[in-house]
Order: sequence, then C-alpha cells, then structure tokens
Amino acid sequence: MTKASPNNNTNDPTNDLANAPGAAPARSPAAATAPAPRDAILAPDTHQPAYSVLSFLLRLRTRAARIFRLSDAHTMLVWSVVVGVAGALATAAFREAIALLQRAFAGTEGSFVEMARGLPWTTRIWLPAAGGLIAGVMLVLARRGQDKKASTDYMEAVVIGDGVVPVQASLWRTVSSLFSISSGGSIGREGPMVQLAALCASLIGRVVHFDPPRLRLLVACGAAAGITSAYSAPIAGAFFVTEIVLGSIAMESFGPVVVSSVVANITMRAFAGYHAPYEMPAFPIITGPEVLLFVGLGLLCGAVAPQFLRLIGVSKATFARIRLPLPFRLAIGGLVVGILSVWTPEVWGNGYSVVNSVLHSPWTWTALVLVLVFKIIATAATVGSGAVGGVFTPTLFVGAVLGSLFGIAMHAVWPHATSPSFAYAMVGMGAFLAGATQAPLMAIMLIFEMTLSYQVVLPLALSCVVAYFVSRAIGNASMYEITLHRNREDQERMRARATQMRELIRPPQTVVSPSATVQDMTRVFLEYPVKYLYVTDEAGCFLGVVALKDITSDLIDRRDTSTRTAADYLQPHFDVLTPDMSLGVALQHFLVHQGERLPVIESVAQPRLTGVVYKSSLLDAYFRMNPTR
Repeated sequence: MTKASPNNNTNDPTNDLANAPGAAPARSPAAATAPAPRDAILAPDTHQPAYSVLSFLLRLRTRAARIFRLSDAHTMLVWSVVVGVAGALATAAFREAIALLQRAFAGTEGSFVEMARGLPWTTRIWLPAAGGLIAGVMLVLARRGQDKKASTDYMEAVVIGDGVVPVQASLWRTVSSLFSISSGGSIGREGPMVQLAALCASLIGRVVHFDPPRLRLLVACGAAAGITSAYSAPIAGAFFVTEIVLGSIAMESFGPVVVSSVVANITMRAFAGYHAPYEMPAFPIITGPEVLLFVGLGLLCGAVAPQFLRLIGVSKATFARIRLPLPFRLAIGGLVVGILSVWTPEVWGNGYSVVNSVLHSPWTWTALVLVLVFKIIATAATVGSGAVGGVFTPTLFVGAVLGSLFGIAMHAVWPHATSPSFAYAMVGMGAFLAGATQAPLMAIMLIFEMTLSYQVVLPLALSCVVAYFVSRAIGNASMYEITLHRNREDQERMRARATQMRELIRPPQTVVSPSATVQDMTRVFLEYPVKYLYVTDEAGCFLGVVALKDITSDLIDRRDTSTRTAADYLQPHFDVLTPDMSLGVALQHFLVHQGERLPVIESVAQPRLTGVVYKSSLLDAYFRMNPTR
C-alpha cells in the first residue's frame, strides 16, 4: 500500500487543489478526529435530470481547468479582491451601526467629545456605565456554547489556528463593542472592524473549501482590509498584517494582502462622506541639529510605551479580582469614564477629534497634561474591565499628546530653532505606536500615508526605530499577545522538530464505499475540488482510491456508467502515511507522490483510514521549524 499509483499523473490540471479555487474545508481541531459522515455525502438520488446536471458541471469544471490553468498564486489574488470588498463593506456597516446608536443615545452622531459636551453632567456619568452593562450582557451571551479552548481572535486564527473564526461568538462580541463604543467608552473602534472583516474572510474561505494554510492567508487579507478601512492607509494596513500578524514579509503572502488592502481602500472611498480619521497639517522641513530632538522623542516614547501597556495589564488584573459578574465589571469601567468626563469630556470615544484639535489648534501644556492623564486612566479602565475594542487608536492619542508636550518643552528651551509642536505630535504618534506594537515599519508607513509628505520620513524613521529598540530593551511588552507568542516560538523550535503526522491530520471528507455509483462519486467530486476519492469498507479500512480523470474520461466519452461503481474504478496501490511518521519521512512521500494530500492509516497491519495530511500543512510546519530556509 505504500507504492505510488502508476496513474498518478502530475500534469493533470485537476491535481487535487493545485488549480482549484478552494481546498478541503478547514475544520476545528476537535472535529479532526471525527470521521466524515458517509451517509451525508452519499445520499441516494435516482433522479436522472439531476445526474445529467452533475455530469455537465463536472465536465465543465475539468475543461475550464485545462483552458485557464490558474495557479495557486493567481487564485489567491482573485479571492483577495473579493475579501477586500467584503471587509470594506463590513467596516462600513459597523460605522453606520455606531452612528445609529449615537443617535439613539444622544440624538446626534459624529464626534464623541461633542456628544459628551452636549449632555448634562449626570448623563455623562450614567450613559457609559449603562453601555458597559449592556455590552457585558452581550459578552456573556457570546461565551454561551463556545468551546473554552477556542478563541475568537483573528490573530490566533492566523498564527496558531486553522483560519476558522467562530461566527456566533464573533458577532456577539461585535454587538458588545458597539454598545461600549457608542456609549462613550474610551476604546478604539478599529479592533471590532478588523475582527469583523477577518470573520467575513474566514466565512468566504470556508465556503469555497480552502485548506488551512490558504484559509489563514485569506483571514490575514481580511484583517488588512479592516485596518485599511479604519485608517485609509492601504500600505500600512498591509504592513500591519505582515509585520504583526504573519511575522514576516514574503511575496507569496504580501501580494494578496496588499491587493486586499488596496481594494478595501478603493471600496471605502466610494461611500459618500468617508474621509480619513486624521487631518494632518503640512509637515515642516527639519534641518540641522533639530533632527536630534526627534531622537530624544523616540527615547521618550520608547520608555513610556511599555509603562502604558503595563498599566493596562494591571487594570485587567485588578478587574479580574473583582468578584462581580462580567456585565457589572464593564459597568464599573464605564462609570470611571463617565466620572472623568464631568471635568474632561475629551476622554469619551477613541480620541480622533482631540488629536485633530492638537494638530491644528494651540493647547497649553497644563491642558495637555490633564487630558493625557485622564485619557490613560479612562482607557485602562475600559480595556481592563473587559470591553471589546481596540487599543490602537488610544495609543495614537497618547503618542500625539506626548509628542506635543515634548515639542512645547523643546520650544521653551530652544525657541528659535524648533518646529511647531504639531510636528512633534505627528512623529510622536508613530514613535509611540512603534514602541507599543514592536512594529516600526508599520508605524512609519501609517504616518507617512496620513501625511503624504516626504519631509516627515527622516524624523519619523529615526523616532520609530529608536522607540522600538528602547521599548524592546526595557521589557518584553507588546500591545498584541501574538507578538509575544512569536517570540516564545523561537525558544520552542526544537520541540517542533519532533512533530509527527498525527498533529497534522484532517478529516478525509471525500470517502466513498465500494458500492458508490458514478452519480454519487460525481456529486462528491463537484463538492470538493480533489483528484482522488478514498474507498473504505464497512470497517473503515482503506482499500484504495478512485481517480477523477477516470470518471471524467468516461463521462466525456459518453460511455455507459449506469452500472459501474467505485469498485470498478478502484486503484488499490496508493501511497499512504501513518500517524507516527515524522515530517522528514512524510516529505519524502510527498516528493514521490507530488500531489496535494495523502491518506493516513493507523498502520500497515491495520489500514483503517484516520484522515488526510495536506502538503501545504506539512510545508507550513516544516518552514515554521526552519524559518530561514
């Protein structure tokens, strides 16, 4: 059973997933050990018209594959366009939902700061608390029926998962974030936007039966579309995903991510009233020794960013010790924001309007210190209580105010040779973001795209790189857990070398019995773009395969197949893997087979079919073990 089949034609355009728009559907790890329900696949259907339609579709798909011969790279680019449009539409719908709730709460929409100023001080206190209470109830509903080991975070789905983003839990969390944000919570809206775009990408990939590696890449494309739609920065959106989520910039993944990001930006610009969140003034020309001041700004931001993240961590730990149900903890977080807003309404919302005001209007240093301290406390209370949202935008807020304060101080010391404080605020946004995310390239591209000024590049690059290294030297802190996880991966690489096939097994999906008719097999071939169907007996023992080219050959030549079954097309000699096989040995089998997947049996003595291993999953595990190769 380990001998390769002589009919294994590697030039066949229907070779498993090589030229198909999708692969076998990604399944959760819990479902990986469950056999596919054969009765569901081989439901009897004796209607001849339906059989004719199935035969026609199968012949059509085979001929189309021979004519167009789309490669995997071309296929991913096509689907990245679809995901870019879907991600933009999802984020636009989220924006409209926020505006709808704002009108319901305060009769107005737009700036949360103006919304707070137009409300009585008593309403400012109870509205964020009430919004937090409702958001907490939504989170409780999101946790019902959810696997405790499963995660709704799209980053984990891309980096350590199989690309499957849970639908029900993600939607409940999105609704929860709507109430937290719309009631004035000090949290960013970009997090739920990106999560929603990634969810759309995951659903699209699962509908077209993408295998796990390509499903993960498609979810990454959705995340890029979400971040682009939030900040109108397509290049920075692509760098955000490749630098933070994927961890490396390779053209195989960077290309589809860029396409999805650009398409999302074009789609968002088609909506009336859409504009970039920040209105950047013209950046002045920096010359002479003043460049060194931006190095000092980088040092400051790199030193403060880890402390900001630690404060949020302390807040989370503090709220976790409060023995109250989750909705009441979120209500307490909202109450803190409400009380602070009595004196400083600028703590409401994500801070877009405040940053724009800092960039275009003169502020006193006392006002900046007050709004900075209160905003940090409000953000820590909102995030620490468990509210769903992003910290990306509050980070930009802190960087802008901190940079403006630095600029005012430098102007007081060196009044005739320093630029206006808004220049330091613009660079401070990027530097503080670089220190908090440990992604300097993304931070540089984000501010550059917002300003579209070459003059900002030199001081911005200096500050971001300095902030990054200072932040790394102070402590292993990052805004995203995935960054910390990736750092830990380097220490666990030796363990990955012992990976066996049992860790990569997926459900076989395409299993038929020896008595399956040509109509039954045609239906399965149409549902799953594979080259072979696996034949098992009643005990589940692997007997061999049925090749797609044999079925299509009879159908195209219009031979009589009414009495033929899987047993008539059976190829008993086919290469197989076993669960205890190592990566290296399995890779040798794939070099001989040159197909996209191989069946896995318990052992040669007991050839019970346990699942399949995809070559893409095998290569993914291999390159994780050897990232420099």
